[in-house]
Amino acid sequence: MSFIRSVVLGCGSYLPEKTLTNFELATMVDTSDEWIVQRTGISERHIAAEGEFTSDLATAAAKAALADAGLTIGEIDMILVATATPDDTFPATAVTVQRKLGMLHGAAFDLHAVCSGFVFALSTADAYIRASQAKRILIIGAETFSRILDWTDRSTCVLFGDGAGAVILGASVQDGTREDRGVLTTHLRSDGNHREKLYVDGGPSSTGTVGHLRMEGREVFKHAVGMITDVIEDAFSATGYTAQDVDWFVPHQANIRIIDGSARKLGIASEKVVRTVAVHGNTSAASIPLALSVARDDGRIKRGDLVLLEAMGGGFTWGSALLRW
Repeated sequence: MSFIRSVVLGCGSYLPEKTLTNFELATMVDTSDEWIVQRTGISERHIAAEGEFTSDLATAAAKAALADAGLTIGEIDMILVATATPDDTFPATAVTVQRKLGMLHGAAFDLHAVCSGFVFALSTADAYIRASQAKRILIIGAETFSRILDWTDRSTCVLFGDGAGAVILGASVQDGTREDRGVLTTHLRSDGNHREKLYVDGGPSSTGTVGHLRMEGREVFKHAVGMITDVIEDAFSATGYTAQDVDWFVPHQANIRIIDGSARKLGIASEKVVRTVAVHGNTSAASIPLALSVARDDGRIKRGDLVLLEAMGGGFTWGSALLRW
């Protein structure tokens, strides 16, 4: 019996030209390269230029993904942009990207699940494709977190960076087995009881201001590994695969200790873990597609590989996706 799967057709990324190193940060707040690296694994991050918006980053990543897939924008049915830092309150940043790409058909909308945004968007796009509501969907994770950071708060300003990554999913008729290419399973969760642990203290309805990111770092770390492994175990249960079957583990790039702790708890070998947090920092919804693009471009991720994705973000939100490249 034939089965429609959502297969990755192409991927791309974009990072702003400016980098901000730990040594430069040490001249701005009371911190040091040693302190940041030891606690987070981050050495540098990219910062959007003045006048460079989330939609600009997203559009550049989208163009790279289209070129990689050998597609034109006319062959895309829908654009989903996962972001917590939109250009404007409205319209959706996805609509702005749609305009910048010259797309005059289809639909475009934003999806907001903070750092889990890309996994949530991937799951949403997969549902549209499997329901035959779209054939090709452009999924973008894009952030300019530098715009919502309190640059006097050394506990948060050292963690985040700007960037964008994009993936194009396309419908493909498969056999309906776990050996199929494409998205095999996704699992999403949220729990609003943890809001105060990671949030932005502003918004149109609450304060009328943009606000700044606030985080209880120890509390986030305490919950992260358990929540992440929960949805990954769900993915294994749904497919019958185990940690030993995974070719590449591509986690949200938040903190090296969370990444490595999750891999150890799951029994995933260290050499199978894709890590980009050292040079990207935490780029929220952009981190997974950025890491995917890096690992595909350097030859690690290849056609037929089993790839495991996971993320956790403010809310809390968290989710996993298991796909065959």
